[in-house]
Amino acid sequence: MNPVVIRLLNQQLAAPQFTDPAEVVRHLCAIQAQEYRMMRWAVAMRTKKPSAKAFKDAFDSGSIIRLHLMRGTWQLVSAQDYWWMLDLCAPKAIAVTKGWMASNKISIPAKEQAKIRDILSRTASDRGSATKEDFKQALKEKDITMDDHRLSYHIRMAEFTGTLCSGDLLPMKATYALASNKVGPHPGKTDRDEALMNFTRKYFQSRQPATLEDFVWWSGLNVSDCRRGIELLSTSIHKEHINGRDFYLTENCRTRGFRQGKYLLIPPYDEYLIGYKSRDIVLPQEHRHKAHNNSGIFQPVIAHDGIICGNWAPFKQELQAEFFIPSTPVAKHSSSTKSYPEPLQHAWQVYNRLFSCPGNFNLKS
Repeated sequence: MNPVVIRLLNQQLAAPQFTDPAEVVRHLCAIQAQEYRMMRWAVAMRTKKPSAKAFKDAFDSGSIIRLHLMRGTWQLVSAQDYWWMLDLCAPKAIAVTKGWMASNKISIPAKEQAKIRDILSRTASDRGSATKEDFKQALKEKDITMDDHRLSYHIRMAEFTGTLCSGDLLPMKATYALASNKVGPHPGKTDRDEALMNFTRKYFQSRQPATLEDFVWWSGLNVSDCRRGIELLSTSIHKEHINGRDFYLTENCRTRGFRQGKYLLIPPYDEYLIGYKSRDIVLPQEHRHKAHNNSGIFQPVIAHDGIICGNWAPFKQELQAEFFIPSTPVAKHSSSTKSYPEPLQHAWQVYNRLFSCPGNFNLKS
C-alpha cells in the first residue's frame, strides 16, 4: 500500500471523479477557505474540468457555503451538509472563539450580541449580499461604533448561530447573506450520533489513510467524540499499522487511477497538508518550514507524485517555482531562465487560464 497515492486519489487530486465543485466540497466534508481567492483553486483543481465560473455559480447559488466552523477558521461546506455540521461543530467553535476573546480582553454581553445580530441580519436581508462595510454603515446609522476586531467577533457569532453565512462571490471581498435565505430553513433537530458518524465517514473517506490524531486535529472536536465517530462506523472502517502508526481506511478506499509524473500547484492552507496533524508522509520533515511555520501560516507548494518538493507564486503572469528537493527535474539553461518539466508547465497553464490576473480572478471558463 502506498499511502501517498491513496491520499492523492481520495482527496481527488489524482483522477478526480467529480465535475461539479459542490460535489467536491461535499465529498471532502469541509475545505479550508482561509484564502478567499485561493479557495477557488483548491476546489477547481479537484474537478475533472477546472472552471472558475462553475465555482462561482455553485457559490452564488448557495450550493457551496463559506463560514467559520472548525478550529476557528474559514471552511467551505456543501449546503446539504451545512445545518447538521453547524449543529455538531458550533458549540466547540463558540467555546474556542470566546477563549480568544477573553485572551484579547474582549467581552460581549448577551444583550449586545442579540442587538447587533439583529442589525446584521436585517442588513443582510435588505441587501441580499452584504459586505463588512455595509454592516459598519448600518451600525453607524444606529449611532453604534465599534472597532473592526469587535465587529468581526459579532459576525462570527452570527455565523455560529446559523444567522449569517456567505453571500455572493466577489473578486476580493467576502459577503454575507441570511443562512435561511441562502441555504434554506433548518430542517429540524439533528441526531448527534448520526451527524458524528457522517462527519467521521466523510473525513476518512477523503483523507485516508489518516490517524485518530489527524482527525482530532482537523475536526477540532474532543478525542472522545472522535473515538465515538470511529466506533459508529463499525466494520466500514479498519485500521492498518504503517511505519509505526495506526492509520484508518474505509471499505470504499480508492487505490487505482494514479499515474506517475504528475505535478500539483497546491494553494496555501490546502487540505492536502492542513487536513492532518502529521504531514511527514508527503512533506519531508527537514523541509517542513518551507510549507508552513509554527504559527500556522501555510505557503503555496508544489507536489511531484504527491511529495511536496517546492514553492510557487500565485497571481503572477508567468510560472515562478523554487524547488527545495534537489532531485526534482528542473534544468537551468542560464542564470535567469528556467526550463520547467512539461507536466508542471501544464499544471500552471490550467491555473493561469482560470486565474491569470494578479489580485483578480477572471471567469474565463
